[in-house]
Amino acid sequence: MGLWAKIKQFFGFGTVSVKLTGPSSFDADGAELKGTIVVTGKSDQIIEHVEVVLEEKFTTGRGDSEKTQEFKLGVVKLGGFNIKSGETKSLEYVLPYSYAKTSNEQLAEKGGVMGGLGKLGSMASGEKSEFSIIATVDVKGATFDPNDIIKIKKA
Repeated sequence: MGLWAKIKQFFGFGTVSVKLTGPSSFDADGAELKGTIVVTGKSDQIIEHVEVVLEEKFTTGRGDSEKTQEFKLGVVKLGGFNIKSGETKSLEYVLPYSYAKTSNEQLAEKGGVMGGLGKLGSMASGEKSEFSIIATVDVKGATFDPNDIIKIKKA
């Protein structure tokens, strides 16, 4: 392998391309998500594993007091394989997850006066969540592994 090829491999360029499909929303009381990952080889590669994660970015506060936390709500690892240049592999995944509702969300579900208090509390504290499904392909010898991300909403 030449110097340029080694540099490209190190940064993950020209290794594989990743295309993730999955649902556009998920149920907070659900248990799993299903979808497909399509991996296309740009050169001959060894894939050590493929990881799929349901991630929540939870933000509270506003302005200078804004804080964001990231939570992994579910993770699944799929086995590795070899892929040739121009070859395409399609992998089905089932991603188990667990979503924990905030106290304001729990109050809001009760409806009536208590529900109003929950919605007001959520608004007052500036609570918001963004959800993503992330598929990362661990390519042997690459420092920066290729991935694909889809945004998903809570139903």
